[in-house]
Amino acid sequence: MNFAKIYEKTGYARWIASQGIPIHVGHGLSDLRKLELAPWNRIGGKAAFVQLYGMQGVTAMYVAEIAPGEALKPERHLYEEVICILQGHGATEVWDDNGHKRMFEWSPWSLFSPPMNTSHRLVNGGREPVKFVAVTNAPLAFDIYRNETFIFNCPFSFPERYHGEEDYFHVGKKRYTYGMMNLWETNFISDIKSAALDDFEVKGAGVRLSQFEISGNALIGHIGEWPVGKYHKAHHHGPGAIILGLQSVGYVLLWSSELGTHPYRSGNADRVVEIKWREGSVYCPPANWFHQHFNTGKEPARHLAIRYGSRLYPLGFKVTLQQDADDVVMDVKKGGNMIDYENEDPEIRVRYEAALKEHGVTSQMPRF
Repeated sequence: MNFAKIYEKTGYARWIASQGIPIHVGHGLSDLRKLELAPWNRIGGKAAFVQLYGMQGVTAMYVAEIAPGEALKPERHLYEEVICILQGHGATEVWDDNGHKRMFEWSPWSLFSPPMNTSHRLVNGGREPVKFVAVTNAPLAFDIYRNETFIFNCPFSFPERYHGEEDYFHVGKKRYTYGMMNLWETNFISDIKSAALDDFEVKGAGVRLSQFEISGNALIGHIGEWPVGKYHKAHHHGPGAIILGLQSVGYVLLWSSELGTHPYRSGNADRVVEIKWREGSVYCPPANWFHQHFNTGKEPARHLAIRYGSRLYPLGFKVTLQQDADDVVMDVKKGGNMIDYENEDPEIRVRYEAALKEHGVTSQMPRF
């Protein structure tokens, strides 16, 4: 798979090509913390863009570094951004045009989102470099406006998103079920590796998962965890969902839904993409590609997904493609986009059990 030649003409592709920093491309990358970075004048630190095939022009990503005792330049922008700290300690200052300023501290695996078009500045408060990954929907802004000055210098505040609330960047306590999804309204998560999650067995044996609604965004995400010796059910959805490995090791299988639910049995094994993952790995399934997450490690697997799919602020281009708000956890035989274990290609289980044997782990998968 590759980017079509015409993609180079989009506003976002032209902009990142003009920034003079590395652009890392692929279905996935083994460790974001080890990427080659270069000085990026716009932010005042080292950085690199990441272009995964599955982003397909609706999400974007970059990794940045802040030197010890230094700070990035203040910035604001007319797109949403979700930031995950990969290493280091520090703080972020956020303010709007009305003087409402807040500061909060963070550490490794903290997650937050500066409200759209607020000014913000990240500060390294420690003795080691800070590294973070940021996922944005900048391509939508650049492809439509095609004007860097407007995107980064628009003097408008969104009071419905941020108005200087004192507890804005506290860990949220509002958790509830919406349809079949577990929601968590929070603008800050102190540690995504230890955050409490809710049972979500419909997506797989022993799966726990919570979707966070953050900073009034359409760009949100979820944290998922599943046990040793188990794997998720295969499913597919639209483009742009970026998945970051947090704990354990394993692999993910990706194949186009055009190949059906049994890619091996139908003779298409060579068209199934396998990506190994571990802490710090990232991948992004293309639109309408089945993908299936496997844990081969000796501890529960946990990952972070940053994506669209807000239940509070849904996007028309996403929801109009769905038959049901919960179709990603409904079996294909019932009109959904997920393959129940009993309906999957038998070769998937065979290969998983062989992989577990190599790692000295016993399968805990249910029989059917």
